[in-house]
Amino acid sequence: MTANSPEQSAEQPDDARPSLGTQLRNLLVVTVAIALSVLVVLGLRAQTPTASLESLAAEAVPMEQALTNGKPSLVEFYANWCTSCQAMAGDMAALRDTYGDRVNFVMLNVDNNKWLPEMLHYRVDGIPHFVYLNDSSETVAVAIGEQPRTILAGNLEALLNQNPLPHADHTGETSDLEAQPSGADRSDNPRSHGAQASS
Repeated sequence: MTANSPEQSAEQPDDARPSLGTQLRNLLVVTVAIALSVLVVLGLRAQTPTASLESLAAEAVPMEQALTNGKPSLVEFYANWCTSCQAMAGDMAALRDTYGDRVNFVMLNVDNNKWLPEMLHYRVDGIPHFVYLNDSSETVAVAIGEQPRTILAGNLEALLNQNPLPHADHTGETSDLEAQPSGADRSDNPRSHGAQASS
């Protein structure tokens, strides 16, 4: 048996070579696959991460600082289990990005007994519970429940301009503080204060 010369191996029968149509189809498939891969990568990079209550709380202004720095404040009483609070996290992050240099954004977790005096003072019995404080730390208005971003933004603009809040005392969907999430059966639970405060 003799080895094939390069000239012989280059010559293949016509039926063994892909046709021009098959080559074009394969080239088109590869090009589309590359284009889709690039689009997926770019799309993933363009997506903004969803804000979480934990990240908002970690970046919030401490209450003690907010009461003394001479800026107006938006204080939010929340809980990680609160579905209305979770639903608003993205809007709250966007508002903080817009107003955070001029307004203190304070987050107080109602599951932390440390905030019980503030919860009693501001009469928190449903969450989210928003308290608008002027630059002298005096309560200007309260809003309870899920709030549209436009309502919050309108109130923040008015707060900054020292005008009456257009949506003061606005009420939306709340999570009841007396409703305990599973596994939370403590008698000193700060969420139980609503019933005690009203009696």
